[in-house]
Amino acid sequence: MEFFHKKTSFRFMDTRKVWYGLSIILMLVSFVSFYVRGLNFAIDFTGGIAVEANYPKPVDVEAVRKAVVAAGFHEPQVKLLGTTRDVGVELQSTGQTADQVRGVFQDALSKVDPGVRITSLEVVGPQVGDELRTSAIISLAVTLVLIGIYIILRFHTWRLSLGAILAVMHDPILVLGVFSVTQTKFDLPVVAAILAVIGYSLNDTVIVFDRIRENQAKLKDKKIERIIDISINEMLVRTILTSSTVFATTLIMNIFGAGLVKNFAFAMNIGVIVGTYSSIFLAAPIFMWISRKWYSGPAPARRRPALVGPEPTPDAAPEE
Repeated sequence: MEFFHKKTSFRFMDTRKVWYGLSIILMLVSFVSFYVRGLNFAIDFTGGIAVEANYPKPVDVEAVRKAVVAAGFHEPQVKLLGTTRDVGVELQSTGQTADQVRGVFQDALSKVDPGVRITSLEVVGPQVGDELRTSAIISLAVTLVLIGIYIILRFHTWRLSLGAILAVMHDPILVLGVFSVTQTKFDLPVVAAILAVIGYSLNDTVIVFDRIRENQAKLKDKKIERIIDISINEMLVRTILTSSTVFATTLIMNIFGAGLVKNFAFAMNIGVIVGTYSSIFLAAPIFMWISRKWYSGPAPARRRPALVGPEPTPDAAPEE
């Protein structure tokens, strides 16, 4: 616990170019992955059938797949959900209602083990999937716009506002990039997690920027990079404690959860790491870069040149 009372003095601004480069590389990888692989959309966005079933004993995934194919369903995706007794099945829409599909699936899965129990069944039509995808995009866009307005009103200076906005936009791009690279299912709970990550990252950034603004008024004799270093160090313990708590909670959900909960927790895990990183290593350096490039501050007062020899007193007459 002694660490929590120790005053840190890390020089974050001295390594800012490293973090610029790292963020640029990660974002380029994300964009390339978006173009080459895209996102692995779940049936929430593509439409289809998703079934989750629980068996009383460990079950073989291949046996379940064969039973589903034998029931007339084509190319089902079957996987275990956390344990060897929980199975998930996804396939394209067949035009049947949920009640019709439930009966067929119950008969098919019972051939593997009569004690099977369907715990979840969801049928989403293609049109509904398109509408949900559009709604998700609009939600993210509106959130970013409202956050931008809030930050501008909050700080009353476009330099702090732009730094915070760029950091906030950076976070969801990297989270989406991880989902694209790993081809993890992208569903509605993941969209909710991304919105939560944006809010979490913004909260961290606002707290750091508030301290920077306070220290700018108190430490007028120091350079901007030192003021930023002092401000981040003052908030570092608070940031680490908050991030660790959220990360530990969502990590447990990720390890022991299944299905929708697991995807949500995975997105939160990545988001907490990225959000903490951006609020410490990215948002403040962007603010400093903007300040130096477009704002030089008031012109420094002209200094009187140093005199050679002793300075004459006001009453002394100049020597001839």
